Amino acid sequence: MKLKKGDNVKMMVGKDRGKTGAIIAAFPREERVTVEGLNLVKKRAKPRMQGESGQTVAVARPIAASKVMLICPNCKQPTRVGGRIEGDRKVRYCKKCKAII
Repeated sequence: MKLKKGDNVKMMVGKDRGKTGAIIAAFPREERVTVEGLNLVKKRAKPRMQGESGQTVAVARPIAASKVMLICPNCKQPTRVGGRIEGDRKVRYCKKCKAII
């Protein structure tokens, strides 16, 4: 998986198609990412103290990494991500403008 925590991504499918947000959690083993403010579901929270009422909370759920595209910091467009070795380290690069991400 070529996406990391903190990357800005654009949602390509689903109810939030076209919206952007930052990745707050990445799960490489499952090939899923959680994006801030996107793919929200309502969850009921029980009251914690006596006399307090329960509430409904919106929670961001993980989505398949294939359903989002990284927004290149250089050209500001959604792009596919490539990998190459420069010197002694591996780097990610934008497939559109070839800039290192």
